[in-house]
Amino acid sequence: MFTLHCKSARDIRKHSFYPVEDEVLLMAATQFKVVSSLDQGNLHIIQLEETEPPFPLLQPVPIVGSLPIHSNPPDDSTTTSSCTNKDKTEKISTKPQVDTHGAAASASKNTGINSITGQMSAVKISASINEVNIPGNAKWAQNGVTIAGGNGRGDDTDQLSSPFGLFVDDDQTVVITDFSNGRIMQWKNGDTTNGQVVAGGKGKGKRLRQLEAPTDVLIDKETDSLIICDRNNRRVVRWSRLSDTTQDEILLDNMKCWGLAIDDQRYLYVSYIGKHEVRRYQLGKKNYTLVAGGNGKGNGLNQLNEPHYLFVDRQQNVYVSDVCNHRVMKWNKGATEGIVVAGGQGYGNALTQLSLPEGIFVDKLDTLYVADSSNNRVMRWAQGAKQGTVVAGGNGEGAGANQFQYLRGLSFDRHGNLYVADMSNNRVQRFSIE
Repeated sequence: MFTLHCKSARDIRKHSFYPVEDEVLLMAATQFKVVSSLDQGNLHIIQLEETEPPFPLLQPVPIVGSLPIHSNPPDDSTTTSSCTNKDKTEKISTKPQVDTHGAAASASKNTGINSITGQMSAVKISASINEVNIPGNAKWAQNGVTIAGGNGRGDDTDQLSSPFGLFVDDDQTVVITDFSNGRIMQWKNGDTTNGQVVAGGKGKGKRLRQLEAPTDVLIDKETDSLIICDRNNRRVVRWSRLSDTTQDEILLDNMKCWGLAIDDQRYLYVSYIGKHEVRRYQLGKKNYTLVAGGNGKGNGLNQLNEPHYLFVDRQQNVYVSDVCNHRVMKWNKGATEGIVVAGGQGYGNALTQLSLPEGIFVDKLDTLYVADSSNNRVMRWAQGAKQGTVVAGGNGEGAGANQFQYLRGLSFDRHGNLYVADMSNNRVQRFSIE
């Protein structure tokens, strides 16, 4: 399947025999470059991006009465993608679904980027339940501040290349999965200039000191280590946060993971996208308990379709971003079916809908926050609500301070400030609580 990020495409739904689908027309001689390639579930996805040709092209002669042909199109780019199941293919117009390791991680131009440097301070927050007390009527600044990256796509220490999952510790240090660079970056609070490589960054490969397309990370306080979903290497790994140790290890292997969570009893939760399920492991053990999905790919209440990010509360209830079903599910501890707590009304941008939801977070009031990726917004769903409210973004796709270009991870610090991995803008944005 091809994912096209194309500015010159024309919307032809009004002229199509399939008006419910998003149909576009590409101009003759449109040129593309390959941005990335990814195996996701049973799909092989190649992301293409429109590029300017190295020589001027003749414009077609417009037919009398037709719309003029513009070399510079409107701001809203069109990208086609799909989520599939056994019965049908759902065609959607969306932003780039995946921005991956096609631009492979390479040796950095900075001399120290491929080594873990410096002694990192121990965190003050438990990795298990990152509880935040946010008032029900809270509001956030509508303009975000870039606290990591934002200097174009690249592998310097002031850059990110497709940030995915993130974790915020008690002193507002942010740890980020730098997906296309195959590394984990750490940004200290107040230092928005340069981050620090704290795992990976040694090129593509399966060696223990390498990562390939990491999608999520969390901090384990008790061992002062990072737990990482090393997705393309099909494993979950632990990296020590201390520079003078080599106690890195493979916790789980032979699984296509995506999201991670850990509860206050130190059970590790992993979303297994290859089997559309969520598993719970006791750290250090290989046996697991199935806690969500596991009944094949589908949209039933006992099924999932591409489970990505996770959140686990103190009662060991599991929240899952069920991406291709455009919903967030809650599986109470021991349940055999989940509950739809956000979305589930099909792909769309109404307040009752989500479109490819990614990062999720639940506060002490059981209010759910969702990175509504293809709608380029962060949504808040109060417990039991039938629709959500927009708390950040929702201003179209773009690189402005109040915009996103395909969101991934989402989290909060202990003060209630919101952090969002703005994937295709290669940055992490912080929205201050007001």
